[in-house]
Amino acid sequence: MLTHFLLAKRTNVSYIRSMGITERQKEILDFMGAYQDREGFPPALREICKALGLASAGSLTKHIRILEKEGYLTKLPGKKRAWKLTHRPGGASVPLIGQIAAGTPILAEENKEDDLPVDPKLFGATEAFALRVKGDSMIEAQIRDGDLAIIRPQDAAENGEIAAIMVDGLEPEATLKIIRHGSGYLELHAANPAYGPLVFTGEDLERVKILGKLIGVIRSKP
Repeated sequence: MLTHFLLAKRTNVSYIRSMGITERQKEILDFMGAYQDREGFPPALREICKALGLASAGSLTKHIRILEKEGYLTKLPGKKRAWKLTHRPGGASVPLIGQIAAGTPILAEENKEDDLPVDPKLFGATEAFALRVKGDSMIEAQIRDGDLAIIRPQDAAENGEIAAIMVDGLEPEATLKIIRHGSGYLELHAANPAYGPLVFTGEDLERVKILGKLIGVIRSKP
């Protein structure tokens, strides 16, 4: 079960929060979504309580505040105890990419292992894919073995950004590295002093393909 996600803007700036929701919270979202679609505006708390058989508005408010933190609800400005549904579970998804078939686009169906029930908009992107992190090479960037790296597709990265890359002649899987580049050279750095940088110059620069920029990490373990 996916339990946390981390939004990554720079290698040293991150934001982490819980993203698991309970079955009751999903019921609340489902009712709010159906009501909002039908009426054009969100239901009042008392209407949610009545529909779901909840005796206490206080317990409902606790659920709603959790859903607000998760990005599913937005508090309506100027209105007391009123929230609007902004994201629904089970809608958009992010493809999890495994081994990449030679010569195929990164998002080709044969490269996909699964679909993650996460909306790319939660990471500020309209399109994204995920890679499973292996090993400890990015541990000092708070990216652990088993995490799922969320990548926005693009073919370039700025100095200091973490990117998903592939290097021709190495393993047929994308990996995460910190990008450093200048006139005539490109360096791929791990976020772990135990691993030295990979340096490419001249014709070897063509071996490196940037697949996208890291925009977040989903943590499958607390």
